[in-house]
Amino acid sequence: MSKTEFPRAGFFRRIAAIVYDSLVITAVVMFAAGLALAVSVALDSAQLLPLATDVDHAERIADTLVFRIYLVLVIVTFYAGFWSRGGQTLGMKAWRLRVQGLDGKRISFRQGVVRFFTSLVGLGNFLVLFHPNNQALQDLAAKCEVVVLTPEANQHKNWA
Repeated sequence: MSKTEFPRAGFFRRIAAIVYDSLVITAVVMFAAGLALAVSVALDSAQLLPLATDVDHAERIADTLVFRIYLVLVIVTFYAGFWSRGGQTLGMKAWRLRVQGLDGKRISFRQGVVRFFTSLVGLGNFLVLFHPNNQALQDLAAKCEVVVLTPEANQHKNWA
């Protein structure tokens, strides 16, 4: 069990936060893609990397490995950054959830990255349904926990 006074989060509350966060991450990815398009336009305008004939900027970047890696880095940085700085994404804040170390302290950015990749795009949460201590695959792999905060504790500004 947790070493803090907060209980561990169950499956449905976690899924609700994921649904909420999916809207936020969609906006973040759209903004990141817009930045990539702007860089493509700037490179073309400066004649540093001109477009090929019959190719537009979206076509140029959409199928490249660099663009895909860039988007993965943006998404990982979003989640690991929120988890390591304040313990909550916007969806987690709305559902009063917080990621924390087993000692009740903030997790590291590295733990956040491990947590992201071992979540298997949210499928790791299904383990909560069978684990006796309400822990997901990503919680076990990153040595952390997701707890349900009281309304008062959720108001606390816990950013570094």
